[in-house]
Amino acid sequence: MRLSRRTLLLSSASVSSVSSVSSISLLGCANPAPSPSRPSLSELGIYSAGQGSAFLPYAQGVAQYLSGQGLKTQALTSAGSIENIRKIDVEKQQLATVFLGTAHEALTGTGAWTQGQKFPNLRALFPMYETSFQIAALHRSGIDTLQSLRGKKVGVGPAGGPAESFFKGLLEVTGINAQIINGTPAALATDLLSGQIDALWQGAALPIPALKQVTDSAEASVFGLTDEAQAAMLKRFAFLSPASIAANTYRGQPQAVKSVAAWNFVMAHAEFPAGDAYWITRQVLSLENPLQIHASAAPTRMQNAPFNRVVLFHAGALRFYKEKGVL
Repeated sequence: MRLSRRTLLLSSASVSSVSSVSSISLLGCANPAPSPSRPSLSELGIYSAGQGSAFLPYAQGVAQYLSGQGLKTQALTSAGSIENIRKIDVEKQQLATVFLGTAHEALTGTGAWTQGQKFPNLRALFPMYETSFQIAALHRSGIDTLQSLRGKKVGVGPAGGPAESFFKGLLEVTGINAQIINGTPAALATDLLSGQIDALWQGAALPIPALKQVTDSAEASVFGLTDEAQAAMLKRFAFLSPASIAANTYRGQPQAVKSVAAWNFVMAHAEFPAGDAYWITRQVLSLENPLQIHASAAPTRMQNAPFNRVVLFHAGALRFYKEKGVL
């Protein structure tokens, strides 16, 4: 991660402003089951996202690590956070990677995709990394600002996914009219390189894989938000925080890029076995070097658990944090 310490502190302050949710976020469930020396589950799936996403390789890294510790685990492809939330709201023995912004929409029923439905069974286990959003376009297109997206075809990831949701919000607050194109991040990166779309908007750990695919393959511009657009997005989505992407995060990006960001957490159903939630959280967060999981996993540390002020922690995970004096 190449976000500043100031950005991380702002993240905590911003999400804590959602008082209706944050007032319950650290309570968890009472009396978790005793921790097992080994998991009770024989197999585990982790819903993630599609090819070219940041969620999928992260989940694959966690799956490989947990499998090596004795719990057969596999990463499951999906359309991302929204589908993942729908899955684990009813499935009690699976995990999922989830963007906290989407989780907030799920808990409050405020996201357009929820149609007023609330998803009360979400519980957080451990922090992944912070997601920020950027846009890439080929130099030859002349597109290098938000305003130059007017009337253009912009790839935004899977239909109904969080990247699409936040891009629609960006269009609303800026008054820009652009044509939204859906698909997996990897496929959209290929479409951008071949000229079938004009730009690609994505959010993930830095550098975002699909955007890096573009900048490594062609001369391209990576840009973010103006001061006005950033302020409008922070007002529109109160759980987001300001972010700055350092210069040279991508090839051909000589200046820092201004954006918005929020954290991602691995989550489960409230009735996921408490002993297994404890065991999994302990195994992952006891790694001395979380880069063993994936290159994006450097922030997967217990000290970053308090950045979740949106979702209740699972009883098993909460027990681990209390033992360590983190929460």
